[in-house]
Amino acid sequence: MSFKTLLAYQKGFSLAMEIMEISKTFPKEEIYSLTDQIRRCSRSVCANIAEAYRKRKYEKHFVSKLTDSDAENSETQVWLQFAKACGYISSDIETDFNKKSEEIGKLINYMIDNPGKFGV
Repeated sequence: MSFKTLLAYQKGFSLAMEIMEISKTFPKEEIYSLTDQIRRCSRSVCANIAEAYRKRKYEKHFVSKLTDSDAENSETQVWLQFAKACGYISSDIETDFNKKSEEIGKLINYMIDNPGKFGV
């Protein structure tokens, strides 16, 4: 089994790609701040899930990396809020992306609460 088969990873990857596409429309002056931040944290959700999966032999490492992933997921929501407040995305897009992020967070927390179901 691969980390790529995990639903949290798949949904996280999909959201990160949607964020990548929408962030291409952000103003150029945001490239080294908001654009960079929102891209990095949304991608880190997936990266941390992958790392957690490879460390699943050790429950504390597994859970630690998943909590990092959950934190990056929350950070993504903050940057989405800034993007909306700055007028770079619509309320509908922010709502849609936040719903997806919330679902990802629930999946990550399920993994945190049930490490034995993931080969730990």
